[in-house]
Amino acid sequence: MRLTPLVAIIASTLAITLSSTAIADEGMWQPHQLPELESILKAKGLEIDAKSISKLTEFPMNAVISLGGCTASFVSPKGLVVTNHHCAYGSIQYNSTTDNNILENGFLAKTPAQDLPAAPGSRVYVTKTVTNVTDKVIKDTQKLSAKARYDALEKNEKALVAQCEADESYRCNVYSFHGGLEYYLIKSLEIKDVRLAYAPAMGVGKYGGDIDNWMWPRHTGDFGFYRAYVGKDGKPAQYSEDNVPYEPDSYLSVSAKGVQEGDFVMVTGYPGRTNRYRIAAEVDNVFNDSYPKAREHNSKYVALIEENAEDGSKARIAYESTIAGYNNYIKNYGSMIESFKKGTMFERKKQFEQELTQWINSDKTRKQQYGDVLNELSALVTQSQLHSERDRMLGYVHRSQMISTARSLYRLAYEQQKPNAERESGYQERDLPRIKAGLERMTRRFDANVDKAILLHFLELYAALPKEERFSEVDKAFKLQNGFDKAKQSALLEQMYTKSTLDNEVVRNSLFEQSFSQLNQSQDPFMQYAKAIFAVMKTEEDKSKALAGKLQAARPQLMSAIIAFNKAQNKAVYADANSTLRVTYGTVGGYSPQDGLVATPFTSLEGLLAKNTNVAPFNAPKKLQQQIKAKLYGDYTGGMNTVPVNFLSNVDTTGGNSGSPTLNGKAELVGLLFDGVYESIIGDWDYNPELNRSIHVDSRYMLWVMDKVDNAQNLLDEMKIVK
Repeated sequence: MRLTPLVAIIASTLAITLSSTAIADEGMWQPHQLPELESILKAKGLEIDAKSISKLTEFPMNAVISLGGCTASFVSPKGLVVTNHHCAYGSIQYNSTTDNNILENGFLAKTPAQDLPAAPGSRVYVTKTVTNVTDKVIKDTQKLSAKARYDALEKNEKALVAQCEADESYRCNVYSFHGGLEYYLIKSLEIKDVRLAYAPAMGVGKYGGDIDNWMWPRHTGDFGFYRAYVGKDGKPAQYSEDNVPYEPDSYLSVSAKGVQEGDFVMVTGYPGRTNRYRIAAEVDNVFNDSYPKAREHNSKYVALIEENAEDGSKARIAYESTIAGYNNYIKNYGSMIESFKKGTMFERKKQFEQELTQWINSDKTRKQQYGDVLNELSALVTQSQLHSERDRMLGYVHRSQMISTARSLYRLAYEQQKPNAERESGYQERDLPRIKAGLERMTRRFDANVDKAILLHFLELYAALPKEERFSEVDKAFKLQNGFDKAKQSALLEQMYTKSTLDNEVVRNSLFEQSFSQLNQSQDPFMQYAKAIFAVMKTEEDKSKALAGKLQAARPQLMSAIIAFNKAQNKAVYADANSTLRVTYGTVGGYSPQDGLVATPFTSLEGLLAKNTNVAPFNAPKKLQQQIKAKLYGDYTGGMNTVPVNFLSNVDTTGGNSGSPTLNGKAELVGLLFDGVYESIIGDWDYNPELNRSIHVDSRYMLWVMDKVDNAQNLLDEMKIVK
C-alpha cells in the first residue's frame, strides 16, 4: 500500500470542507485551522481576531494549559490556575486526613505561603510550539511492516523528542493525527511545582455526586484553584520553599456578567480521545463486548473498595479519588451502551463503509491508490480481538498496586541496562520523575486489605478462563494449575502481602535505585512475580507491536480514502481528539432529551436549594444555604433574577476537556466545562447535533461562592473580574 501524505490532501480539502460546519457546530479544531473558520465564527459572535486563536503564543491561547488529563487556564498574573474540582480531586484527597478532611470541608490558602503541594507528579503544561514532523517520523518506514515498522516509527519519534527536550524546561511529544497520516511535535513548558490554592467543600465541588453525574439539571460548583511555581530565575523547578509564583505571558479575565441563552461560546482545551473514524468491526466489539464487561468489572471494583474500607476511614480516604474515577466510567459506559442500542450509529457506519467502498471501486485510479484497505484493516482488527477476554482479566489482576508497582520497578531496571535512546517509551530518563511520583503517591492511595480483596476477586475470574487462554507462568505463581480454591488462594495472598515490603515508601524508593541484577535477587513475593512473568509478557508485547505496525500502515491509508471521499461529498474534515490543544465553538442553549421534555439552558441557586437534603451528595454548606435564602446575590446575576449555577451549550467536547475555559466572544472566561449530558456521552464515537450538549460551571456562581460563601477575597483581588 502507498501512504498518501496528509499535507497535500488537507491543503486542498479545508477550503471546501470547513464551510459545511455552519450547519452544525461539530468539530474539535486544531488552532491552525481556525482562520479558515473566521466567517462562521464572526457570524456566531466571535469579537476577537480569529487569527489570534490560531497562534499559541498569543492571547487567549497562551493562557490555556494542560494538567496532563485535564485542562486549566491562568486567571491572574501570579500563576493562579483555575480548573475543575474533580481535576484537582487527587490533590485534595492527597492532602486530606481523618483529622483534616479537606475533601469534605474545603481548603483556602489566604496567602501563597499557605498553598499545599499538589499530589506528586502534578504538572502544568504550557504549549509553546506545534510543528508538523510527518516527513521526519515516516522517513525510511514506507517499505517496512509489522514490528520493524513500529520500531522505526518509534525510533524516529524518540529522536525528535530527545532533540526537543535538550532544554530540560520543556516536555515534548509526537502526536499522531488522522490515524497516522500526519504527525506533529508539540513542545510544552513543564511546570513541576504545582500547589493547591483553593477548593470549595464537597457540598459545592461535588454537589449531586455520582447521582447527578452526566445528568441535567445540574447544580455542581465543579471548580478549584492551583498555583504554578517556578525557580527564582523564572524556569521550571522541583518543589522548593524558595520558588516563586509563575508569571504567565497572559491570563484570562473572568466575567461577572456571564452569558445568556443564544450567546456565542468557545471552549479551548485538551480533549482526550474520540473514535469517530473507527470502522464497524471496532464499533461492534466495543459496544457489544468491551464496554458492557468493563462496566460490570468496574462496578465490582468499586464495590470491593467500599466493602473493605469503611466510610470516613483512612483506607476510604485513600481510595476516594479512585472511586470517583471508576464511578464516572461506569455511568459513562452505561450511557454509551444505552445510546448505542437506541440509535442507528452501527447501521450508519456500515452504510458509510459500503458507500466508501463503492466510491473507491468506481474509479481505476482510486482503486489502485486505496486498494482493499477496509477489508485489510477489518482483518487486523479481528486479529487484535482474538485474546480480548484473557487480556481483560489479566489486566484487572495486574491493576493490583502491589503487582503494578513491582512490574514497573522490574521493567525500569531491565530497560536501564540499555542506552537511553533504545529504552522502551515510558522508561527513559525523561520518565523517571513520573515513575518516582507514582511510588510516592502510593503512600496515601493504598490499603493492603483493599488491594488484596480486589486481587483475589479478579484472580478467580482469570482462573475461570480455559487453560489454553491462560499463561502457565501466572498459573504457577498463584498456584492455579488445578483451578481456583478461594481459601487456598486467599491464604497465599495473605502470605504474600505479609511478607512484602512494597507498601513501604522507603523500600520502594530503594528498589527504584537498584540494578536489574539486584532486583533479580529480591525475595519480595511481588518482585518475584514480576520476574516470573516478565519473559512471557515481553513476548506478548512484541506480538502487539508487530500488529500495531501493521495497523500503523493500514489506518493512514483508510483515513486518506475517507478524507478524499468526504472532500468529494463537501463534508467537514477534522482529526479525532488526541489530547492536543483544540478549539470548539457553539451557542448557549437547551435541548429535548426525549419526546415531551425540554431542558432549559440554566440552573439557579433556588434550584440547588430545592434539591438540597443536607445528606450527601446533596448537602450544600450551611452558609451557602443561608445566603440563598437571604437572596444575597451580589453583583453576580448578570441581568437574571438569581445567580446561575450551571449552563448548557452545544460545543463539541469530550474527556480531557474537563476544566477547559469557556470563553465569550471577547475571550473572557464565562464558565468552566466539566461534563456532558447523559445523551451526549456517545459523542466520543458519534456526533448528534440534537443531543450533543456540554455542561459548564457558570463563572457567576464560581465568583459568588468565592465571595459570599468562602471569603476568598485574596484570590478575587488578584483576578481581573469584568462586571
